[in-house]
Order: sequence, then structure tokens, then C-alpha cells
Amino acid sequence: MAAPVSPVASPTTKPKIRLDYALPSTTPVKRKPSLDFSLTGLVYCAMMLFMGLAAVNTQANLLFGVFGLMVGILLVSGVISRFVLRKLAIRRVLPDHGVVGRPMTVTYEFRNEKRFWPSLSLCIAELDGVEGFTKQPQCYLLHAAPGMTALVPAELVPKRRGLHELDRYQLSTSFPFGFVKRAIVRKHRDSVLILPPAARVSRRLLAMCRSAENIGSSMRPRAGGNDEFYGLREFRHGENPRMIYWRRSARTGVLVAREMTQVAPPRLLLVVDTFAENRSVEEHVRIERSIAMAGSLAAMALDEEMSVGLFVWSGDWVAMTPERGKRHRDELLSVLARLPLNTEHRAAELMERVGPMLHSGTTPVLFTPRDVQLGLSERSRGSMIVVSVASQAADNWFQFDPEIDFATAMPADQQPKIEGVGSKR
Repeated sequence: MAAPVSPVASPTTKPKIRLDYALPSTTPVKRKPSLDFSLTGLVYCAMMLFMGLAAVNTQANLLFGVFGLMVGILLVSGVISRFVLRKLAIRRVLPDHGVVGRPMTVTYEFRNEKRFWPSLSLCIAELDGVEGFTKQPQCYLLHAAPGMTALVPAELVPKRRGLHELDRYQLSTSFPFGFVKRAIVRKHRDSVLILPPAARVSRRLLAMCRSAENIGSSMRPRAGGNDEFYGLREFRHGENPRMIYWRRSARTGVLVAREMTQVAPPRLLLVVDTFAENRSVEEHVRIERSIAMAGSLAAMALDEEMSVGLFVWSGDWVAMTPERGKRHRDELLSVLARLPLNTEHRAAELMERVGPMLHSGTTPVLFTPRDVQLGLSERSRGSMIVVSVASQAADNWFQFDPEIDFATAMPADQQPKIEGVGSKR
């Protein structure tokens, strides 16, 4: 068991953090025209026109023949490129979710429904939902035989949390000679959930969460362990004979067994303060860090078989009782990923609303983007751990990848519309 520590951790000293921000850039979307000529094609067309002028000027049959051959090659190139894009069914194979700053793989399934013509040298590029990633999702298909299916993986790096919809995409090809480039736009709606950035969580913070619950009156013994004597019950066939209480069994003539206690796994309640006092980028960065810290602690605690709950404002007050399991983990992280902009409900109202959930045996952990001093009413409700983004302790407890840009980690509709904003790398 971890050594007892103070349950309230809100250091008074602030770290020296540079807040030099630049305007965050949007993800560029490149859309190709439906019919275009490559640089090679323009050079070819110039040579073809030169050959035609030479044939007209000299009236040489050979030059007319060469000019006609070049025109035929250009026409064949345009017709074949059109056939390549026809009768091609495309499906995205998306992962369950992604994480901001971590590569995720999206697999594109190309099914060539043509009977004789193969599809070669195809490029697919997403047109919708691009803002959720660091660059425009796209991939290249070399060959799909007639009636066959080809799978092409594409590695994407998400940059914004939330639910992103992928709908329109563009197929393009320059087959067979690279002179003519054709492109078509299609629609197929899919969605992928991007979770907040994940950090490496210090075991010291997890020990604080355990000790805040497992000391004093908050210990919750229950039957089924090997710690201390809990009571007697009838012995069941197949159980360990060492647990038989022979003195009582000899007196009553019925085999009885000793039942021992075990301390219930710790229960955490994550309380996330998302109130934005102003629309500055510094404020939004601190809010995004607090959301990411809450998600990181929840993921680690659930991996440690701890029960984790959540209380936060998400369009309405969302209260999730502490539970365990993969399904509960996905639901909790999904709520954190979809959190909207909060400009109305302050931390004081949050603490007032969460009061009925602060039961004995549950350790509340408050994540806040600013310094918060708990009042006597909050202290009297139980041991509470405060994780403030503005504290040096938070930087020690949570180690994020330095490449994560918290100024672009929020959904695009929450991005502050201010000049000279962005994030520190």
C-alpha cells in the first residue's frame, strides 16, 4: 500500500511557461480538375502542334502520318483513363477510434467490378473531414485486376479530437502515358472518433489516488479476499480444505469455512472543468490539456482494474458512475472526445452539481485549467485531488509528446477567431 499523502494537491508555485503562439494553419485540401494535362502532356501537345505545322508547311506525307499518330495516342490516353475510373467500388475500413498525435491506419478497399479492364495507377484523396488530420488523407493504388479487390493502407495523424465525418473523396489517374489526368468526385459517408491526446501518467499520481481512498474510514472491506477474518459460511465442495473452521465444524457436525475480506478496488470520479473565461488561445490550450490529462488518467486507471467515473458538462450535465471494463472505457473517452465549448458553467457550479456523487469510498479528482482553492464545503465531502494545468505538479505527472499541438487539438468549430493565436510546439 502506498504511503499516506495529502489528498489535495494544488501547488502554490506556478511554472514558468512560455506562451508564444502563432496563427494555427488549416489542413490544405488539394482538389484536381476533372480533366487536366500534366507537364509531360503539355510538352507532348506542343510537340504535336509543331509536328502538325511542319506537316502543313512541307506537305510531307511522313509528317502527316506522324502527326496523326500523335493525335491518336492523345485520344487513346484520354479514353483509357476514363475506362480506368469506371465501375470501381471503394470502401473505407476505419479503426474504432484514433488518438490525437498518434498515427492511425485507414485501409481503402478497391473492388474492380469491370469484367475485362483492370484499374491501374489510381490516387484517392479525401475532400471532407480533412481538418481533423495533419495532412489530407490520400493513398495510391498500383493495380486492381478485373473482378478482384485490392487493399491499400494509408497512415494518418489526427490533430483534432471529436467526431470527424469523411464523405466526399476524389479518384484520379494519369494512366496510361501520363499525358491526360482525369478525376471524379464520389460520396460515401463514414465517421471516425478521435480521442484527446494521451500522456504517460506518473505512477506517483496513481498512488495518490489509491492512498486517498484506502486510508482511514474510506477503506471498504468485502468478502472474498485473503486479508482478515470476515465471517463463517457453509463449506462448498471443491473449495480449499485449509479454510475449514474445524472447531465450529466439530461442534455442529456441519462443515463450515472461514471467509476472509478483501479491499474493494479503488473508485475514481474524474471531475473536468471546461469553463472558458475568455476565447484566448492560451485559455483553450489549458482546457485541452486538462481534458487530455483526464483521459490519460482514466485510461491508465482502467488498465489497473480501477473503477472510474466522470462528471462534466457536455451540452448537459453528464454523470457516469465509476465502473470498469472496455465498454465503459470507450464510453468515457468518447464523452471526453466530444466535449463542446463551455462558456456558461463555472467551476463553482460544477462542484455544486457533483456533490451528490461524492460518496464515501470514491476519490474525486478535479481537472481544471486554472488554480482552484477548495472551500470548506468541498473539503468536508471527502478527499479530493486537484490537478491544475497551471501547476508544476501537472507537468511532472503527465508527460505529453512534444509534437502535440494543443492549439489545434480542439474541434474546428471551437477554434478561437483571433489573430496571432496558435500553439507552442
